[in-house]
Amino acid sequence: STVVFLVVRISLAIQVLGTGLIFIDFYPRYGLVKGLGYSIFHSISAFCNAGFDLFDNSLVRFQTDPYLLFVLTILIISGSLGFLVWKDILFYHEDHRLSLHTKLALTTYLGIIVISFVVYMLTERNFSEGSHLTIFQRIMNTWFLSVTPRTAGFYTFPVTHISLGGAFFTMILMLIGGTPGSTAGGIKTTTVGILLIRVWATLRGKRDATFWGRRFSDDNVTRSLSLVFLVAVVLSIATLILTFTETIPKSEGLEYIMFDVVSAFGTTGFSLGLVAHLSVIGKLIFAVLMFMGRVGIFTVMYSLLTSKRPEDAFRYPEENVMIG
Repeated sequence: STVVFLVVRISLAIQVLGTGLIFIDFYPRYGLVKGLGYSIFHSISAFCNAGFDLFDNSLVRFQTDPYLLFVLTILIISGSLGFLVWKDILFYHEDHRLSLHTKLALTTYLGIIVISFVVYMLTERNFSEGSHLTIFQRIMNTWFLSVTPRTAGFYTFPVTHISLGGAFFTMILMLIGGTPGSTAGGIKTTTVGILLIRVWATLRGKRDATFWGRRFSDDNVTRSLSLVFLVAVVLSIATLILTFTETIPKSEGLEYIMFDVVSAFGTTGFSLGLVAHLSVIGKLIFAVLMFMGRVGIFTVMYSLLTSKRPEDAFRYPEENVMIG
């Protein structure tokens, strides 16, 4: 169909362009054949937010290569924005308008990146392993860290070396993920955006959650709340079970399990070390978490719980209860 063809065209165009940009950096290092192969592989891996690499210890060897880090982050962002966003952007010249979905996705995505950059600059300001880097290189490594936790999973410094505050914030980013319809996992940026706007409207005493002259439907808000609640329950249950089935090193706390659980759901691939020592039960739990994070927890739950019978023809009376 036309839609599928457009998706393929956009994906191929971005990945081919990414391959060319990476090849500029890899050709002097690895030569023509190996450099081209590495360029193709890492362009696809970055765009698809897979996080696979052909080097030992991810991209640690490229800490001092701001150009490559920038190109990879652009590919990661391109893949995690989603097809609907790209479709709106590419056809903007025809109708000169963007859908509410695209406006919310772009605004939330940009906001999260800016906040992430500032937070990491603060939490990792005393990071000793980056002392050999120039100021610009530190800035680019922080920029890279601000983008990759949202599913891509590349790193230039092992996540086990970042601060406790940085690790906690990384968990938040892994949980959020990318945009619906993209290659990223997590609860998605639009979910976070809708909930933040709804909370802000409630605090101001407003009835509707509005954005760019449009009102979010009650169904949008309800689904967003339900999604966050379901994810919180699933991750909590998974963490609780793993505290019984797995062994936590004496030098570690509960974050040793929680970090990897969130990483599995966000399909990020970051780990504080738990994954390498999982029991059989632990591996099964992680497989389920990754499946839910990639396919979508609503899709999984609906397939298991949705009834074939028609909805009830009546509705019960409405009544309010105290909240908070």
